[in-house]
Amino acid sequence: MSPRVMIVEDEEPLTMLLRYNLEAEGYQVDAVARGDEAEIRLSEATPDLVLLDWMLPGVSGIELCRRLRARPETQRLPIIMLTARGEEAERIRGLATGADDYVVKPFSVPELVARVRALLRRTKPEHVAQTLKAGDIEVDRVNRRVRRQSREIHLGPTEFRLLEFLMQSAGRVFTREQLLDGVWGRDVYIDERTVDVHVGRLRKAINRGRKPDPIRTVRGSGYSFDETFARA
Repeated sequence: MSPRVMIVEDEEPLTMLLRYNLEAEGYQVDAVARGDEAEIRLSEATPDLVLLDWMLPGVSGIELCRRLRARPETQRLPIIMLTARGEEAERIRGLATGADDYVVKPFSVPELVARVRALLRRTKPEHVAQTLKAGDIEVDRVNRRVRRQSREIHLGPTEFRLLEFLMQSAGRVFTREQLLDGVWGRDVYIDERTVDVHVGRLRKAINRGRKPDPIRTVRGSGYSFDETFARA
């Protein structure tokens, strides 16, 4: 079963953006715009993770988080708090109330999706694929190893993260900026041309022996992992 994520957010455009990206990653998504309605829904069925906005009509996100932590059924429910409050005291308050992670708006959507994946990997490892496979390429996410046919491919840390990031959303085109956010993180200030350098290194490593190239360059857009390369 795909992991179930509940979005509790009253900004409809942001909810739509998060839903689109999470569903593209294979998650089942439910969305609620009010804190009191979310509390009712969560008492009826518990998802695998909640994205919870701080400021909500009905019941605030911080109060809802406190109530969820007080209930035995949701005491260990993974919660990522979304908020425009970036001050250290507010972050401490959110985490002290029981949130597992804290993301300040505006945020990078690929980074948030990566945080969702990382939190689920820690709390519900049975829902996160330990191995990614496409054609003759296999990525062992636990032991950080890559094989193509019978040959082990040695990648640097950045090339490994780049391959993992592209493979987990095979077919989707990422801009260089999105790859920088998702692979390097939004707090790292490097030139977008750095992406081209690392894509070149990754291609050189995985395509030895004139193997079909699974990484597709989309002119004017960026890169994607072509899930049909094995049939080429």
